[in-house]
Amino acid sequence: MITNATVIKYGDNVDTDVIIPARYLNTSDPKALAAHCMEDIDKTFVTRVKQGDVMAAGNNFGCGSSREHAPLAIKESGVACVVAKSFARIFYRNAINIGLPIIECDAEIYEGDSVSIDFEKGMLTNHTTGQTSSFKPFPEFLQKIIAAGGLLKALAQNA
Repeated sequence: MITNATVIKYGDNVDTDVIIPARYLNTSDPKALAAHCMEDIDKTFVTRVKQGDVMAAGNNFGCGSSREHAPLAIKESGVACVVAKSFARIFYRNAINIGLPIIECDAEIYEGDSVSIDFEKGMLTNHTTGQTSSFKPFPEFLQKIIAAGGLLKALAQNA
């Protein structure tokens, strides 16, 4: 459950090359990646993102290269969840693998809105507009992977 998170909003077709530019892929250190997250699309992102914020976007979020660095940079920057109308499938799977909650939801949310997300009920509440939107909750096994912090951590817990 995420409560009263501030939204940072982007548009359609945000690709992995702007989430974390290729020139920074010489490291897999999450903190180093987070320092450059979104810089080719939003130079102010790293200075204004706060722990627990929600990133929102339109269609086809995470398209482009199949790099796991992109969701890792977002997660390490402090973003608690990414909400988009749709995700590129490889980004979707990479996000789950590293434990970044993402939801596909057609909610009307805007930059600066305050939102709460109930993952179990599949409900997003926009406190700024008073609107609620539903989404399909993750199956229990994916919820466990995300709660563990990613696929490898979930596997280690079950070993």
